[in-house]
Amino acid sequence: MYSHAENKLSRKQKVVGKFIAKRQGKEANLEDYTTTTKERIASCSKWLSAALVMTFIDEGKLSLNDTIGKYLPVMSQHGKGNITVWQCLSHLTSIKAPDLKESLQDMKDINSMDEAVQKIAVLPMEGEPGKVFRYSNVGLQLAGAVIEKISGKDFETLFAERIAKPLNMKNTDFGKGKVPLPAGGAFSTPEDYMNFLVMILNDGMFNGKQVLSKNSIIEMQKNRIGNDITIAHSPAEVANWGYGLGEWIVDGAAQGQRSFVVSSPGLFGSFPVVDRDKNYCGILFTFNLRHKGRQEKYVELQNILNKALAKQ
Repeated sequence: MYSHAENKLSRKQKVVGKFIAKRQGKEANLEDYTTTTKERIASCSKWLSAALVMTFIDEGKLSLNDTIGKYLPVMSQHGKGNITVWQCLSHLTSIKAPDLKESLQDMKDINSMDEAVQKIAVLPMEGEPGKVFRYSNVGLQLAGAVIEKISGKDFETLFAERIAKPLNMKNTDFGKGKVPLPAGGAFSTPEDYMNFLVMILNDGMFNGKQVLSKNSIIEMQKNRIGNDITIAHSPAEVANWGYGLGEWIVDGAAQGQRSFVVSSPGLFGSFPVVDRDKNYCGILFTFNLRHKGRQEKYVELQNILNKALAKQ
């Protein structure tokens, strides 16, 4: 496994970093990242959460075609009970969620998963479930609530037991907030997240143990976006990528087809990738709020990796 750390913070950036950290009551981390540096990973969390839901699929306790109203009656009360589990994992609920900043602000005032679901239940619809793609936190939050109802355990405990422990992800969690954010609340390290990617690359196998079934990995990597889907909102940095279950379809696989290259980039710049064709996985682990040109940088990074591997 190859790793390299780079820190080109200017003096001004370090001063600003220290000021922001002090205002937040934290210690500023201005050292070079290592394989064990723990940082917020934003939407890279979605891949982890989708995998957690798939463990329930593997056990037969849940089906991708199950409707959420079966587990969350308040969604049925507001006409949204027919949304399926797979639509939650693919941002195809057709619920018109607020923008990310507003959504995160709303979550700060919520005290329980049930309260979070109630708040989602009253949001407007913008189309038929399965027909409108809106990249948001809503679907993963609903899926997280469903597995809590099925198991009687909280999301953080389920993640620790079913994903973190078998993958030896000792420094990965979903924070200490009152309500877990399956779509973007995880903290992790390069070392931990690489263990997860190795499992994905090896069709669910890690250190001789089948953490997820191969069938679940395949389902996660099928593109759910086609010409019949209206794109209400999609981040600029992912261009025209498709979407599977908790992960982006990078290589242009057709609707219903399994992708060779998948990813789940985060708001703060981290970019994990699994390439089945070239047989590698990797993560660019960073904290950078600049969005401009990110998609081009992701493509450039893949090209560099592909050229390097071709020489081996």
